[in-house]
Amino acid sequence: MDIAQTIEAKYRALSGRLDEATLRLWVATEARSLGRGGVSVVAAAAGVSRTTVYAGLAELDQNSARAQKALAPEKRRVRAHGGGRKTLASADATLLADLDALVEPTTRGDPQSALRWTCKSTTRLAQELNEQGHQVSQRTVCDLLAQMHYSLQSVRKTREGAQNPDRDAQFHHIARMVAQYQSQRQPVISVDTKKKELIGDFKNAGREWQPAGQPEEARTHDFIDKELGKVAPYGVYDVTANVGWVSVGIDHDTAEFAVQSIRRWWLEMGHPLYARARRLLITADCGGSNGYRVRLWRLQLQQLADELGLAVQVCHFPPGTSKWNKIEHRMFCHITNNWRGRPLLSRQVVVNLIGSVTTQSGLRIRAELDENTYDAGIKVTDEELAGVNIERDEFHGEWNYRIKPHRNRRKT
Repeated sequence: MDIAQTIEAKYRALSGRLDEATLRLWVATEARSLGRGGVSVVAAAAGVSRTTVYAGLAELDQNSARAQKALAPEKRRVRAHGGGRKTLASADATLLADLDALVEPTTRGDPQSALRWTCKSTTRLAQELNEQGHQVSQRTVCDLLAQMHYSLQSVRKTREGAQNPDRDAQFHHIARMVAQYQSQRQPVISVDTKKKELIGDFKNAGREWQPAGQPEEARTHDFIDKELGKVAPYGVYDVTANVGWVSVGIDHDTAEFAVQSIRRWWLEMGHPLYARARRLLITADCGGSNGYRVRLWRLQLQQLADELGLAVQVCHFPPGTSKWNKIEHRMFCHITNNWRGRPLLSRQVVVNLIGSVTTQSGLRIRAELDENTYDAGIKVTDEELAGVNIERDEFHGEWNYRIKPHRNRRKT
């Protein structure tokens, strides 16, 4: 056992029995006995700051009479439970929210990761926070970003292809729409289809704790099982309530399946939370079963609006930016992490693993199997499309539009 381990063992044995002042003197005594470099060794081993060790050394250097007086029980400084300076985040109720609002529109990187980073400097963020009335330094902004799981990263080149010139403007448009709906207590959901998964004893990426020498066995080749097939999890994430719904489909991933998943979310989870809602905002990718060019998507949304009596507002993310959709890094990443290293042996296993996802932020997910069949290649005629009661926004109407219920339909 080396010196650092010995000091750490002593600290664990004594820390629960000694008060703050005595512990401070003990770490100082250990540091002095080690000589040069002792402060760093003791601070790291005991998990205290170097400032604490130096404060203890200063007390040891005082003359004997003053030291005895300082150590007298009636004069001993023992901090009460919960004492000390409060953090800025606890003293300033809106600090974290305002910082996140400044960072979120300019977030970059892979949202599938638990880490995020910002293209704004901490100096600039501190300046903008001070302009809003907060009293915060650049160093404090660094600490707050770390608490919010941001990290400092180097530039990385990525192949995103051509970018639409209005990409950032669309991001800000979506952010404004989400803020508007949330301020009026109207539901906001993020939707997407997760990657299709093979059902059976196939290898799943990641590692999981197992008894030594007893790894989970899986097939050598990933050829689809004709009986079990694949599943297509379609997710609906409630951005405001931090809850989600996943329909585990066993057939084609079509617009009909996508809207049916939204319908099931509303009936099971959405309506109890937003009983007085009059509008629904959907943020979605620009492609796939809920793409902005998919005629069946708009036709099915019209049927949903008529059934529920809700005006359905849709905002699509620009091409090539699907990973910025909230559901990707607020829900799907946790589902992937929950079944890492585990073969998805059956459809029910998939449902159970999705439904058991929990996070420290309080995320809850409900999952159910959708055994309906959905025909692929359904054609929507011009006449059917003309019957959709759609209003397009002035800014990129192909991405931003609302579908209103027909007046002669009743809410069900």
